[in-house]
Amino acid sequence: MGASRNSRVVAALAFGLGLCVAAGGTGAGELPLPAGFAAAARQSYAEAQAAYQRAPTEVTAAWQLARACFDQAEFATNKTERASLAEQGIAVCQRALAHATNSAPLHYYLGMNLGQLARTRTLGAFKLVSQMEREFIQAGDLDRQFDHAGPDRNLGLLYRDAPAFGSIGNRSKAREHLARAVQLAPRYPENRLNLVESCLKWGESREAGRELAALEAIWPAARTNLTGAAWAASWADWEPRRQRLKDRIKLPPEAAERPSRQR
Repeated sequence: MGASRNSRVVAALAFGLGLCVAAGGTGAGELPLPAGFAAAARQSYAEAQAAYQRAPTEVTAAWQLARACFDQAEFATNKTERASLAEQGIAVCQRALAHATNSAPLHYYLGMNLGQLARTRTLGAFKLVSQMEREFIQAGDLDRQFDHAGPDRNLGLLYRDAPAFGSIGNRSKAREHLARAVQLAPRYPENRLNLVESCLKWGESREAGRELAALEAIWPAARTNLTGAAWAASWADWEPRRQRLKDRIKLPPEAAERPSRQR
């Protein structure tokens, strides 16, 4: 499935909270993933289940099944199915964490599946927010580089899109974590896409232009390096987001040639 799951975790949360994710991203107006990706997710889920059944005490088998649960939940046809998959991923992580408390991937995918569960709730989603925050913080403390700076990326999205009143929404924290994700994994498109979209959401058009120029600079290499079936879903998500940003932001020639932020 690739890494597009990371941008979608906040969409799941936003749906559960009744929010509208603005400035592009993966909110309610996103294009659905092509149908072929559903078959790939089902296959990965079946393979991860089989591997876990063969070795239920192996940490790697546990977090890979939790990751597959999240991905498969993206293609659920109703809330009951989505909640069941999310709860399976949550339970797998919690069981494994009982004897592997220092596993960054387990904390990370526990947070991801909590996000999917939030997608099936209304008011109940608010209770899950602090749990997601806690798991992503723990994952980052253990391994900030995991999944191309995934813990900071997801924390940034959580703080950006959760309500400020009665929840954890905080623009300063969002900016800190989204920028840190770029610093830790500067050549990973998802991190830079999130930062450009956030700048637009906050009305910072000049900063958005600078970040878009930096995104354009790393795009060709990313297209060369992140290839194959594992990345197909990511590119299906990233390409239209990039195009929407380019439609909204006109880069001056000098910015396109000399991006100011080559982190």
